[in-house]
Amino acid sequence: MDLSLEHNGDYLHVRRVSERSVTVVDRELERSFLLTPDRAIEGWPVTDASTLDAAHIDAILELQPELVLLGTGTRQVFPAPAFMAGFLRKGIGIEVMDNAAAARTYDLLAGEGRHVVAAFILPPA
Repeated sequence: MDLSLEHNGDYLHVRRVSERSVTVVDRELERSFLLTPDRAIEGWPVTDASTLDAAHIDAILELQPELVLLGTGTRQVFPAPAFMAGFLRKGIGIEVMDNAAAARTYDLLAGEGRHVVAAFILPPA
């Protein structure tokens, strides 16, 4: 799915989402990653939402998000309640959606200047 959005180029944006990859600006990423408006952290060690745990929370919280978007692949899959609660206890909202929806929402929020972190789960190669 190609995304169309006018943007000013001041932030990293998602250009395209497929079943096995996400294109950020002009770079196609094929492994799970974290995305903020100013950087992409490649090699996030998650391939399935069911494996998310406290260690994954810490990696995301280090990026100091005001909101977290969790893209769980081609369909929405909710992680364990304990994972979700780890963000809510810190007062940080978390939304779970498929990767295409996470990409659209991320682009809109980043374009508004919000410090959003999108965590994209991609299947192993």
